[in-house]
Parts: sequence; structure tokens; C-alpha cells
Amino acid sequence: MLGDSKNYRLHHRKGFTKTMAKKADLLEKAAELKLEVTDKNTIAEIEAAIAEAGVSAPTQEKTVAKAGKRSEKALAEAEEKAEKEARKEAGDTAPQSDDVEASTAKGPKPVVRPRIERRGKAYQAVAKHVESDKVYSLAEALEIATKTNPAKFDASVEIHVRLGVDPRQADQNIRATVSLPNGTGKTVRVAVFAPESEHAAAKKAGADIVGDEEIIKQLGNGEINFDTLVATPQYMPKLGKFARLLGPRGLMPNPKSGTVAADVAKAVTEAKAGKVEYRVDKQAIVHLSVGKVSFGAEKLVENAQAFFSSLQSQKPGSIKGAYVRSTSISTTQGPGIKVENVVN
Repeated sequence: MLGDSKNYRLHHRKGFTKTMAKKADLLEKAAELKLEVTDKNTIAEIEAAIAEAGVSAPTQEKTVAKAGKRSEKALAEAEEKAEKEARKEAGDTAPQSDDVEASTAKGPKPVVRPRIERRGKAYQAVAKHVESDKVYSLAEALEIATKTNPAKFDASVEIHVRLGVDPRQADQNIRATVSLPNGTGKTVRVAVFAPESEHAAAKKAGADIVGDEEIIKQLGNGEINFDTLVATPQYMPKLGKFARLLGPRGLMPNPKSGTVAADVAKAVTEAKAGKVEYRVDKQAIVHLSVGKVSFGAEKLVENAQAFFSSLQSQKPGSIKGAYVRSTSISTTQGPGIKVENVVN
């Protein structure tokens, strides 16, 4: 305790000595300026009087330590950081090094063309048939779609429906199948994975590939020569080890899509006739091709109505708000056409 008291007194004495020395320097400066101040005035009062006279008060040199926050290096870094912050606030981006030239804007600001002008000539020509702000009826939209195919091939006509569902909820993850009256216009290759007793019926129904061990061998080699795979319920466990191969491609047989069936002949007939599967994606949008441009508007309307009827039947009971938020139609490479919501 005695040592602590002694140290405090020594520290207090040193501080008092520094203060008196500073006050003496200020009084000397004030005397040179012939200011009316005495040693009875405080240091702050003397500094204020000197400042009013237009002369800066004498300042003490900064105490520099050998290491730590008050070292010469640390003080220099702090000063440099403060300068950078000041330049940043002022918006000064010019380089401070003499070796680097300041980057200046060269030439006029580039002009970004409208998106339609960045499209090809064929697209721009067919896009004139579509009014971007107008919402068409289903029949009108499909009629226009048959005239807005910029490609040289027979393009598909696609329907895109944005739903007000949450795909993360199991009861709102829309997935179903629909048989299009006029088909899709595509040649569907159907494979049947079933017992030998079902092979003859599957081939008669129009299956392209029929087998059991043969299909297992092809899948083991990573070969996929079909667009739809139909399997019987008792053969499904054998496909489990190929889930990573078939699943991402949407080829894994599923009861909801009608590709797991005891009556393989019926499943093949439906697949060949135009039975297609649709499902909502992560953005809550359903995409489906309802035919080709060559079908004509009448057949496309029939297919589209069949799809919308199926979509209406899949409306979940737990949904809040609108089931369908927006609908649009387009050809494979053509412009989008806004359509009135057919499903409520």
C-alpha cells in the first residue's frame, strides 16, 4: 500500500510539472502578443486568447512509444487510414501513387439498346404480331402462337403457368399427368420393364423396348434409349439402384405419372397417345408443351383446355390467395404472349 501511494504521488507530481510548463509557454507567447492574461487565468482561457489573436498556440510533440498503439508505425498507419476514409467519403478514387496514372472515363457512356433490338431479325419480325401490354384470350393467344415461330423447324407450343403455391409444402407440390386429345406431336419411345408374361401384350400395344434382364444390363452400362419407362409394381425394387441415373432425367417410373402399372399394355397405349406428366418447379411455375405449330389453333386449344382442366383438379385445399397468378404462351424460340387466367 505504501509503494502504491508513493507511485501515485510521483505520477501526480510529474503531471503537475508538465501542466505548469505548458502554462508558462502559453504565458510567454501571450506576453509577446501583449495580451492581458496572467497566471491566474486557466490554460484554456490563455489558449482562447491566443487563438483570437490569430496565432496558433504552441503544441507539444506527440509522445511516441517504442511499440503498441502509440508507436511511430501504428500512428502512421492510423493517419493513413484516416486519410483513406476521408477520400472515400469525398468520392476521390484517384490513385495516390505517382507510378499509377489516374483512370479517367474515355469516350461517351455506352448506350444500351432495348432487348427487342438485340434479338435476331426473324424474332423481331414475328414479335410485331404481339402487343406486349395486352392480355389475350386462350384462343387468340394460340392463334397468334402459330404465327410467331421464328425457327425454321416445327416448334413446340408451350404453356407457362405461375402458381400461387409453395412447392416446399408436400400438399402444394403439384405433380400430375394429362392425356392430350391430339397428342404432343413428338415420337415417344416407350420401354417396358416387366415379367416375360407381359412382353407380348406390351409389344402389341406399341412398346419400343421390352425386357427385364436386358433393360437392367442397359441401365448398368448407363444406356438410355427411351423417353418413358413403364414398370410393373413387383419389378420396381430392381430399379432402386438406378434411381440416380433415372431420377434426375424424370424417367423413374412413378404411380402418379401412370408409369407404374399392372396393366402395362394400357400404360403403353396412353404414353403413345400423348399422356404427359407436368409438375411445378422450384419457382412455382408449371411448363408444358401442348403440341406443335403445325397442329393449328383448333387442336392446340383442345390440348390446352385438357391441360387446364387437369391443373384445376390439382388445386390444393390449403392454398391461400390466388391459385394461378399468371399464364403465358410461346413457341420454342418465339415471344411470350400474355393469356387470361383460365384456372381460378
